[in-house]
Amino acid sequence: MAVTVQSVINRVQAVLQDTTGVRWPVVGELVLWVNDAQREVALLKPDASAVNTTITLVAGTKQDIPTGGNRLLKVVRNMSAASSGTGKRSVRLVNREVLDGQSPDWHDPNVTGDASHTNIVKHYIYDEANPRNFYVYPGVAGNAYLEIIYSSNPSTVALSDNLSIPDIFANAIMNYVLYMAYMKDAEYAGNQQRASSHYGLFTSSVTGKAQIDSVTNPNPEMRPAAPMGMR
Repeated sequence: MAVTVQSVINRVQAVLQDTTGVRWPVVGELVLWVNDAQREVALLKPDASAVNTTITLVAGTKQDIPTGGNRLLKVVRNMSAASSGTGKRSVRLVNREVLDGQSPDWHDPNVTGDASHTNIVKHYIYDEANPRNFYVYPGVAGNAYLEIIYSSNPSTVALSDNLSIPDIFANAIMNYVLYMAYMKDAEYAGNQQRASSHYGLFTSSVTGKAQIDSVTNPNPEMRPAAPMGMR
């Protein structure tokens, strides 16, 4: 059963001993902080807001993730159409220096040979410093589609909505809201410490989930291989 925003706020109010919302208004503060918490979770653990979708590529090598996305997580495969398409050739992550060394002109739309621009992508390049863009090899000419996984901005929720990130993060969201609530009254004795405590619980919950995921990853030793001869 999905976790509702209301259920998270009920737990927050119980801890705050403010079940009527006198000191901490529900709509004016607590719901806003739930949305802040979701964005913080997505920032610390991008796959918490992962979306799997098919995108239409633009001509050339440089591509964008959809509007509202935070960062690319993975390119999976070529697709036959933008929607309801079938899967085609898989796409592998490669190092930019490998491509630049073997085919320096691969960005040029007039390049010939294996790097000649086409509608089937073989490899992609991703730079952490530019998380909303990626490059494809060969470059695109014609209609081309890719299935990708990217981290999206969590949807803004209202009191009557469900959380827009997985339910497993409900406790983390509760602790973030409590952190913000106690920060509001940080001038009172003990509240600064309470705020710090709840923020610590929030971050340890989210980053601890990331550590567990790395341990339970079905293929933790798998690493993308460099292309051989640009096959």
